[in-house]
Formats: sequence, C-alpha cells, structure tokens
Amino acid sequence: MVTYADRPWTKSYDKGVATTLQPYPDVSIQSFLETAAKQHPTNQALISSARLPLLGRVSSAVTYSELDQYSDALAAGLIDMGLKKGDRVALVMPNIAAFAISYYGILKAGGVVAATNPTYPADKMQFQINDCDANIVITMSLFYKTVKQVQPQTKVKTIIVTNVKEYLPSAAKFLFTLAKEKKEGHRIETLPTGDVWFQDVLTKYAGKKANVPITPDKDLALFQYTGGTTGVSKAVMATHKALVSNTLQIKTWLLGDGKQEPHTIFLGAIPLFHVFGMVGVLNIAIGLAAKIILVPNARDIGDVLDNIDHFKPSLFPGVPALYNAINNHPSVKSGKVDLSSIRTCVSGSAPLPPATKQEFERITGSSLREAFGMSETPTASLCNPINGENRTGSIGLPITDMDVRIVSLDDGLTEVPIGEIGEIIMSGPQIMVGYHGMPTETSNVLREKDGKHFIYSGDIGRMDEDGYFYIVDRKKDMALIGGFNVYPNIVEKVLADHPAVMEVGVAAIPHPDRDKMGQEALKAWVVLRADQTATEKELIDHCAKHLARYEVPTRISFIKELPKTTVGKTLRRELVQMEMSDREKSL
Repeated sequence: MVTYADRPWTKSYDKGVATTLQPYPDVSIQSFLETAAKQHPTNQALISSARLPLLGRVSSAVTYSELDQYSDALAAGLIDMGLKKGDRVALVMPNIAAFAISYYGILKAGGVVAATNPTYPADKMQFQINDCDANIVITMSLFYKTVKQVQPQTKVKTIIVTNVKEYLPSAAKFLFTLAKEKKEGHRIETLPTGDVWFQDVLTKYAGKKANVPITPDKDLALFQYTGGTTGVSKAVMATHKALVSNTLQIKTWLLGDGKQEPHTIFLGAIPLFHVFGMVGVLNIAIGLAAKIILVPNARDIGDVLDNIDHFKPSLFPGVPALYNAINNHPSVKSGKVDLSSIRTCVSGSAPLPPATKQEFERITGSSLREAFGMSETPTASLCNPINGENRTGSIGLPITDMDVRIVSLDDGLTEVPIGEIGEIIMSGPQIMVGYHGMPTETSNVLREKDGKHFIYSGDIGRMDEDGYFYIVDRKKDMALIGGFNVYPNIVEKVLADHPAVMEVGVAAIPHPDRDKMGQEALKAWVVLRADQTATEKELIDHCAKHLARYEVPTRISFIKELPKTTVGKTLRRELVQMEMSDREKSL
C-alpha cells in the first residue's frame, strides 16, 4: 500500500529532475545576480518598453553587468543613510527596472526586502510599513504622495523616489514627460529635505560596493506579506537559505536534464511585490541569466498581449484570471496577436479552472501547468511536470526535497489514507521562519511532526496513488449545507464550465429565510461573457446536472466584476460582505 513516506511522486518526475539537492549551497540570494553578471555581463536582464504613436513598441534594456553595478551603488548608499544589517526597507512600486535594482541593493546592504502593493490605500500601506519597522522607503513617484501621507505615523526617515520613465528608451521618456508625467500624477517638482532621488543615489555611489557578511540560514532576506484574503495580512519571514533553496528547486524542475533554452525570455506580468512574482519570476530568471519583459500593469490586457506579440516570451508564469482574460480578449479571438512563442506557462495563486486551461492551450499551443505555493513556503511547493503528465485539476507533484502529506481535519496529526481528503501540510528547505510579531499565528501554522517542521496550509486536498495532489478548497471557505460539507471551489468549477460564464465566485452566506436562521445557504456571483446571456434558473439547472442536491447554489447574482487580490484570487469574504450590505439596504 502506498504511503506519503514512500514519496510516490518522485517516480513521475521529468528526466533529470533531482529528487534531492541536499546540501544546498551556503550562499546569499544575491549571489545568483553576481554570478550571472560575471558569466553573462552583456546578457539583457530587464526590458522596459512602451508603445508610441507611429513608432510602435520601443524598448531599452538593463544588462546583468549594469544590474549588478546599479544594485552595488544603491547598497552603498543605503548603508551611508544608516541602514544596518537586518533592517527592513519597504518597496512601493510595480514591475519596473528600479524594483529589481532596489531588491538586490537592499539585500547586498544586509537589509530585508519588505515589498507592499503600491496601489494600497493609505491605511493598508501604513499598516505594513509600520509592521515591518521600515526607516527607509523606496517608491515610484506616482505613489509618493501616499507614502508621504502616512510617513508621520511611521518610523520612516528617508524616502527614495524613482520615476517610471527612468529606464524607458529616450523617445518614450521624452513623450512621457510632455504628455503624461504631470497629467497622470508622476511628476514631483521638488523633494523636501530628507528625501532623495533614486538616480542621485546611484550616481553618488557609482563604483562602490557593500561588504556585508551574510549567514544564509540565519539572516533574513524577505518580509513577504500574505494576501490577507482571510484577515489581516501577516509578514512571512524568510531567510536567504529559503530563497536560495526554492530558486534551485524551481530551476531543476524547469530544466530537468539541464538543457536550458539559449534565449529564455520571461514575461514579467505577475507583480514582483507578490511572492509568485518575486521568487517565481525575478529570482528564477536571474538564476538562469534570462531576460525579463517587465509589465507594470497586468490588468491592461491589451498591453500584456502587445508585449507577448512583440518580445516573443517563451516562459509565462501567471494566474488563472490573467489566462482567462487573455482567452476572452477580442484581439485573441480575432487572431490579431501571435502567442505562439509561449512554450511553458505555470499557473498559481488560485485554482485553475479546467475550461480556462484547455482554451488557453488551444489558443497558444503551449502547455499550461498548474502549480501550488504559499507565501509561507516562498514560493513553489508543488507543480505538474514540465514535460511529463500534466493532470487537469491537479496542482501537481511535490517538487524536489518537499515532504507533503494529508492529515485529518479532526486532529491535524493522523495521516489519512491515500485518496481521502484532509489538510495539506508541507515541509521543505524553503519554509518560513515564522510570522513577524505573531507568535500565536506562527504556532498555528508552523508545527512539528515526525521531527520536521511542517506548514499547515489551511487547504483541504487529497493525493492519488501516483503522488499527484488535488485541492478541494480552503478550510475556512468550507460551507455546511443541510448537514453536509460543501466546497465552493467544486461548485465554481462546474459553473465555469457553462458556456455563458466567464468568471464565478461561490461562498456560504447566512441563510436569508427566517425559519432557517443559524444555517448557511450557498450563493454564486457570476460574470457573464460579453456575448452571452443566462438566467439564474439556467445556471442552477446546469449545476443540478453535475452536483449533489445540497451542493447546488440556490441563489445567483450577476455582477460586472469579481472582487480580487492583485494576483486574481477571488475574495470570497467581500462577496459575503456585498450580500450583507444588499440585505441592509433592502430593509
């Protein structure tokens, strides 16, 4: 009989994928950049671009040598500004070249990167800047006003300001300055005393280096904030060793027999401030000395498609909402854009609907592989093989050196038989140290079992006899309908298969009938395709054909857009809040 201890998943690994990489090298995460700069100094690392009238898409590049030199200068500048080893620096910017320069500059200075969502409202931004105890913030000028607004309520002493135009080609920089910089809120006329321009720092400290010794298994590299989909976001503390380990784990998973494509091009559309983008795009691409096409705003699907059509990326890490938006874009449906360059796509951060996967693969001819990761295991933990069997509906196999098990929902300790559902727990060389300042939350998630530290994911799932894992739903999202456990994720997948449905969210709501107070009801919120129509009855009847009676939602609302995180994960709690708000208005 197969057990989790047998690690049956290793039998399905692609040829050349290591079953272990132990012992991991005793190096810092910035060593990947330093190695790439020495071995491939002229390779293009970061591509910044813009589409201009008459000229089309124009671009400029930062090479590996330049990225190394710029980040050296920034590191020297940060130390001169008072940064000490272990201090956190907040990053407030989207996917621009300055993000990567800042990331490596902070690490080289011995600091800890604490990236936040630049579009956050002031209160959320203030919370994270305060929580990480940052004295220095590096921000893009568009978000400077918000950072300045919250500064008096934080410990921030210095704000370093960059501009989106700084690494654009000359023509784009000129036109942006004339037509958009002031109009769209990017221009800052003068900086008050204490704040400095990013480029001034790089110029002043050009040619200088920081010499800060790093102990990889002890020194922190990252404060990664969780999405906060179920409450207040928490700062995951990750060491250099954790990030180095996961970078090497993903590299062996991608390369297998070691045959790297000579010109690997990453589409950098996932936000770099999110763990998927920071580790799955930035760290991995730098580790491969590959090229990253920077996409500052992935919500602009037209711009995403134009970047694909122009730069021909081969590797596209993304999220289901992004792939689904591409599937339904008019330019894709009409065949105006060429997506044939895409070879491999890895989907994470949210469940991948089978219909989205199948349509994207049909359109592009590529392989869309579902994966699973968490901020607490920054980031990748499981993935379908890149060349082997890609099982629809599965989050794949535990990657190299991962120990993954399914334990009882009742006691959290007993391992359930293969094929049965329980909570997914994971152990590996890349798991977090804990949550910053939250010992109770840390002990709830990071627990010892069989002499190892396991992350309790909060996800309900199962493993088949071949070692492929499947997520059923989040524990906190499970509904109790008529005495039966119902998993909204399963209902969402059925509704997503209806030809009129573009997106759907399902959640349990307090039962609206007075005679059933205290019970839960299931509701679906549906976004229809632009050219389709459907009624509530049609969708309920569709569900009844594929689900048990108690799994069928009894109420459906049609809305224009689902509330989501920055990486496209549906915020079910906001759907429930919408329902309760609507009820209050109707009283």
